[in-house]
Amino acid sequence: MTRLKSRIVDLIEAVGPMPVNEYMALCLCDPRDGYYTTREPFGAAGDFITAPEISQMFGELVAIWFYQAWAAIGQPMPVTIAEIGPGRGTLMKDMLRTLSRLDPALANGAAIAMIETSPRLTEIQKQTLGATPFAVSWHEVVGTLPRQPLLIVGNELFDAVPIRQFVRAGAEWRERMVGLDDADNLCFFAGVGSVDPTLLPRDAVDAPQGAIVEIAPARTALMAAIAERIAGDGGAGLFLDYGHLQPGVGDTLQALRRHNHEDVLASPGEADLTSHVDFAALAAIVRAHGLDTYLSTQGNFLLGMGILERAGQLGADAGQPARDEISDAVERLAGPQAMGELFKVLAIVPRGISVRPFATAD
Repeated sequence: MTRLKSRIVDLIEAVGPMPVNEYMALCLCDPRDGYYTTREPFGAAGDFITAPEISQMFGELVAIWFYQAWAAIGQPMPVTIAEIGPGRGTLMKDMLRTLSRLDPALANGAAIAMIETSPRLTEIQKQTLGATPFAVSWHEVVGTLPRQPLLIVGNELFDAVPIRQFVRAGAEWRERMVGLDDADNLCFFAGVGSVDPTLLPRDAVDAPQGAIVEIAPARTALMAAIAERIAGDGGAGLFLDYGHLQPGVGDTLQALRRHNHEDVLASPGEADLTSHVDFAALAAIVRAHGLDTYLSTQGNFLLGMGILERAGQLGADAGQPARDEISDAVERLAGPQAMGELFKVLAIVPRGISVRPFATAD
């Protein structure tokens, strides 16, 4: 039993079962034993590999999109270029290298900001960005960023924000709780809390007994804070994550450890807990702030931004092993059997603005 699991069992014995979002928050962010507080999750030696770690092409194409977005909104200066949930800092490093080549005045004149709540990851990011010639600031929340136009990116951010789950029990939907069985093992069961029916997806009416729906108020609150800042100060946003473009019924809560899935309740604090992102819900929040949204698969986004052309450039003077590695990276990032279909993209721009490769607003 992990140390955090023992503490969670003791907590449930003392105060009763906890909802799924509280369990997720403890597992991921507990100050002493939380996953992101204590572990190195990224890379081949960790539990998962994110897109920026697969290839420099990912960060380069994201940077080109932001350069286009900055031009489309009138090239405002000063401007903030920010990443929220920046992992090891690899994405921002690749973006800054690319932006400095595209427009040195933009790269040198922008305020570079990293939004990170983990002190341990902050130190790793400082090491990653230590060789860059740009001054980088760190923030824990969006609200402390400078009040000026904001270009903000988030990659695999929202999947780790805790969700609430509700299970079909009779004619009602009851909140899914984490409690203890007769042997004091962690288990799921339906609690007494219910959900506003207007928050349920359309197909929830026909869902069978035991079906699960997921609602993410913490995600919508975070997106609302970002949208409010862009609506008030100008800018654009790009968010990439695995999830679905339309809401639906289903349990997507999962635990990932050493690149393999395991029981969500097995190793609190030692496995990454995530769930699929409801991009339609996030887009609705953005549009409510008077902004336009564009939705796409990651594959279509990267292909539209020129990943094949960039791969050809990188491989032109390389040997066959390097070309094979580049080709494999393209397939992993954009292929329909890999991240290309599973991962989705949400772009945020002011009303009436369009940025390649998106054609019409949703």
